[in-house]
Amino acid sequence: LAILYLPVVCCPYNLLESDWMFLILRLELIYLWYYFSVQLEQIFPYWVLGMVLGSAVSVFAKDSIHRLFRSIQGKRLGALGVIPASALGIASPLCMYGTIPIAASFAESGMEHDWLAAFMMSSILLNPQLIFYSMVLGPKMLMIRIVSCFLCGITAGLLLRVFYPNKQFFDFTEFAEPKSRDTDPNLLVRFMKNLGRNLKATGPMFLLGGILSTLFQRYVPSDTMARLFGEQEGFGVLMAATIGVPLYACGGGTIPLLQAWLMDGMSAGSAAAFMITGPSTKITNLGAMKIILGAKRFTLYILFVIAFSLITGLWINVFI
Repeated sequence: LAILYLPVVCCPYNLLESDWMFLILRLELIYLWYYFSVQLEQIFPYWVLGMVLGSAVSVFAKDSIHRLFRSIQGKRLGALGVIPASALGIASPLCMYGTIPIAASFAESGMEHDWLAAFMMSSILLNPQLIFYSMVLGPKMLMIRIVSCFLCGITAGLLLRVFYPNKQFFDFTEFAEPKSRDTDPNLLVRFMKNLGRNLKATGPMFLLGGILSTLFQRYVPSDTMARLFGEQEGFGVLMAATIGVPLYACGGGTIPLLQAWLMDGMSAGSAAAFMITGPSTKITNLGAMKIILGAKRFTLYILFVIAFSLITGLWINVFI
């Protein structure tokens, strides 16, 4: 950086205005590249680790996870069934459009809908790959993310059990269980193909997240972020929950933004609220949920997500 900066410092004073503009632009690009490269150096290993381990879970453990969930169906767990259901939802590596058909097959075999709600809610919020991505945020935020998502799934299941007892809450008629793309008889080839799809799906959003984070770091003063998301904690949680709706496009893509915001003073509660509303209201997830819920219950879903994110964020800011 110092070597690239030297020509700007040592340049003569008689340069044309256009030359000065070019030098200023060059210096600005140097700054941006510096911020981006430092951030990439910090996050890139976690992104690669997340992809590799996420693909490993998808190829070698996905069916076992779903069989385990199906196996609890015959056990008389009652309301306690939402606990393993929520945990297995987090463990499942499928996206929302993969989770719903699996849930539909569970429903056809008689699985209770409160268990399905816990499984799908936690699956929307978190998966093994995103857990590994989130390690870059530090142990505290990683634990907050895992626990809050786990509790969100449990809460969704319990609310369904209380207010919709012995009723079908979801309509899965438009969904059928998809054919797995992990079918190659050679396990190594199957893993590499899954990893390639993973790279194609997450790579562009990871790059976009890094670029947006770089721009935030360079052009948004850190005290502004602290005022919005840190000092006024109640307002910060509300703001974070709100911006999670339009900004969240991919879990991995938001990690660089969250890292930058936390460094600039964002409170843990605000970050937690963002991590709940973001995936829950991602446009693709909303489309899938609208299909299986209908208008009235879809509204209840949105209200639940907002309420849970706000309560969680405020609680974390007060007690953690």
